[in-house]
Amino acid sequence: MISLAILLILVVTAGVVFAATVSTSFTSKSKTIEEVFPEEAARPPAATGAAASAQNILLLGSDTRGKVDSLDDAAGERSDTMMIAHIPANRDHIYIMSIMRDSWVEIPGHGENKINAALALGGVPLVVQTVETLISARIDRVAIIDFEGFKGVTDALGGVDVEVSDTFTRGKHTFTQGVQHLDGEQALVFVRERYSFFDGDFQRARNQQAYLKGVLNQILSADTLLDPGKISGLVSAIAPYLTVDDGFTPIYVAGLGLELRDLRSADLTFFTAPTAGTGTSSDGQSIVNLDPARMPIVQEAFRTDTLHTYQPAFETTG
Repeated sequence: MISLAILLILVVTAGVVFAATVSTSFTSKSKTIEEVFPEEAARPPAATGAAASAQNILLLGSDTRGKVDSLDDAAGERSDTMMIAHIPANRDHIYIMSIMRDSWVEIPGHGENKINAALALGGVPLVVQTVETLISARIDRVAIIDFEGFKGVTDALGGVDVEVSDTFTRGKHTFTQGVQHLDGEQALVFVRERYSFFDGDFQRARNQQAYLKGVLNQILSADTLLDPGKISGLVSAIAPYLTVDDGFTPIYVAGLGLELRDLRSADLTFFTAPTAGTGTSSDGQSIVNLDPARMPIVQEAFRTDTLHTYQPAFETTG
């Protein structure tokens, strides 16, 4: 799922430079959707105290392969990747939680189903409501990206170094265990692939996290941060594949970016919503069961802005 936190590229680079030309490129090339949030009565209580300043950004990705102009137009589509980027009130870290797309959850008004079915059943507002129910906390912003955007981002960076955990081959591309420098075409294959692995989507989620880690490491390098032209090129490469809610304005991005200006790759933590194995639903679907013992701990951490105290079974840091 990723998610996709390609949006974090905009947030991080905004802390360095978000000049008029970059702002214009973001606004003119990206798409905006309105009314992404459910009705107020259907949402969790707003956070209070210091936790009220924390931000939860829902990152959705879809592998439309060019079939639709934007995910918002994709009637019947399911989200292929889902991540939540939690930015604590003190702005000293970013926590990125992947949610397995086959996670078996309660979709409000539709009973139990895979979480990625929410998009097809009720659009982005139902996805938001489902995720808010899952984490017992509000989503503040929403960003959606087509997987094709990975290619442009990678090439705009001059390639990305990614830690490959398992050797695999897909088509003409072989990915060998260890650090590999990926170009755009290779990156797209890397984040899409799941059939080469015995644990399928679980490994794909780990690969997507590894790719995102590589992207952010590259962005946070001096070669990128000190090159306004490269930053402008990044925004231009991302924006056509990006759809955001109408509150995700250049002013919001720039403000958040300034608050995160001291962020470094070591300040990023990636983890996956806790699971308790796979199974089969009553109607025969292959599903991922969320861990009923650990999910309440995750919910409390989101509610109280204390994710720094949560110890996931699997996590990676920058």
